[in-house]
Amino acid sequence: MSIASKLDQVHGQVKHNRWLRYFAVFNRVALAAGFLPAGLVKITGERFASGLAVNHPMGHYLEALHHTGFYYTSIGVMQVLAAGLLLIPGTVTLGAFLYFPIILNICILTYATRFDGSLFTAPLMVLANLYLLGWTYDQWKYILPFNRRALSNDSAGGQTLSNKFPILFFTGVLCAIAICVVGIPSLYHIKPRNTLAQCRKQFRGSNRTRAGYAFCDCIHVQGQPLDDCLKVYNQAPDDVAQSSAGMH
Repeated sequence: MSIASKLDQVHGQVKHNRWLRYFAVFNRVALAAGFLPAGLVKITGERFASGLAVNHPMGHYLEALHHTGFYYTSIGVMQVLAAGLLLIPGTVTLGAFLYFPIILNICILTYATRFDGSLFTAPLMVLANLYLLGWTYDQWKYILPFNRRALSNDSAGGQTLSNKFPILFFTGVLCAIAICVVGIPSLYHIKPRNTLAQCRKQFRGSNRTRAGYAFCDCIHVQGQPLDDCLKVYNQAPDDVAQSSAGMH
């Protein structure tokens, strides 16, 4: 069996499962809900994440983006457009393709700046978007080099919906959520956090309090780049003297 035939077979089985259809609708609504308010904020000219300090690595980016004029507005328009297209059944494919590069960029930006605000939501949104792209595979599959346009209609079109609950699939979904919510954010043991107080709090009770406070000041007070502040932190010594004093 060719790759194209195998993908068609799998896709046909997925499309005719009632639970997976519900999940597709859920992803469409959830992704639209994620972009509509964010896009409207940009269209109205307000700074996104206005509570985030300018000196934060993500704050630097958002502040600069806010001052780009119609470019900032155009991003909001594209976000609202992508969200709207996802909500209309006939334009889901176009919406998913428009949505994907935007959310992928947000995800990469989130991890580059270690931004708490979307550290686990951004990858979940990327996965949801990929699911919708897979869901609409039959609409765009002919752009792939191993696919040829069929001469006959989709033979799976007349199948009835299956009510079988895909336990294995949704177990994978739960595992992906757990990884994104707990696993991936824990990869960073040091984060700028959203405020100076939150940043300092993560170092309390450790033997790196002095170095940690210097890191937080480097970010939130001095406004230095994240990599430079991390370099200073990594080169700073432990609080040996403080620890030794506490033993007497």
